[in-house]
Amino acid sequence: MTQRQDSIRVMVVDDHPMWRDAVARDLTESGFEVVATAGDGEQAVRRAKAAAPDVLVLDLNLPAKPGVTVCKELVAHNPALRVLVLSASGEHADVLEAVKSGATGYLLKSASTGELLDAVRRTAAGDPVFTPGLAGLVLGEYRRLAAEPAPAPDGDGRPGAPRLTERETEVLRLVAKGLSYKQIAERLVISHRTVQNHVQNTLGKLQLHNRVELVRYAIERGLDEE
Repeated sequence: MTQRQDSIRVMVVDDHPMWRDAVARDLTESGFEVVATAGDGEQAVRRAKAAAPDVLVLDLNLPAKPGVTVCKELVAHNPALRVLVLSASGEHADVLEAVKSGATGYLLKSASTGELLDAVRRTAAGDPVFTPGLAGLVLGEYRRLAAEPAPAPDGDGRPGAPRLTERETEVLRLVAKGLSYKQIAERLVISHRTVQNHVQNTLGKLQLHNRVELVRYAIERGLDEE
């Protein structure tokens, strides 16, 4: 069961007042609940913690605190938060830095209003949303990270592998293959919410923090190729 649009709480962070107000207005007119806005990084962190949005629409170029730092802090504070970066920059380094900081999507400001509204809707559902051409870049980066040696475990000996259920492993395998939560739900004939629950449970069991780390874990173990 997908989340109703009028129950999706959104916060908009951008240092340009006219742009910020326009995005907030478009979201409100389309039925989203805009719970807060902010014009700089410090304000964004403070207000997001108080307003508890489902989706944070975030510019990267912010005064007081960079967008990637805002993203990292807020996702660490609330792992269920979805972050959609809305940026003027299509630079690969910016995209990858945003994803590593916990963003689940990246859209260029050249996107149409319709594309933005659809991206917010899909981000709220847990789907990774990227401007065309950037999705392949991000998956390539996941694979590059997975090829790097993992840090040594703490303490002596090798820790026992966490026990995932058969369904959790199945969901993890499909996440590693790059499927969206919606596609996974359709393939396994389960709800969006159930997919999200399996992912959250798996993150907890593996002591991981976000989708980037989860995909890396899965690719390291070859789950994307099974």
